[in-house]
Amino acid sequence: MLYLQRIVVVRPVAVEDDYGNDKLDYGPSAARTPVAGVNVQPKGGSAEDADDKQLTVTGWGLYTPRGMDLDLRETDRVEVDGMTLQVAGKVGRWPAPGGGVHHIEADLREVD
Repeated sequence: MLYLQRIVVVRPVAVEDDYGNDKLDYGPSAARTPVAGVNVQPKGGSAEDADDKQLTVTGWGLYTPRGMDLDLRETDRVEVDGMTLQVAGKVGRWPAPGGGVHHIEADLREVD
């Protein structure tokens, strides 16, 4: 019963800025892949004061069921329940006995 949520993985495209540098664009040209059968739940959080501005960072965890690998990269974003979350760090792919991927875990963060 845990893996009933749907997400959209947003894969950015590299575009060139006004100075000739590559930057990631998550706009309309980004690839959007719907995925069903995952679990996203709260996972820690913090409040920070950055340059006299109070910033709340909410942590989330993304988990797939046993046997489900997910094409998710650290540069992707995840849309779920009206939120857009950033992948925070490397995606953990847990090995299955006998080979393959048992499941994945990813830390996500929402910044307000």
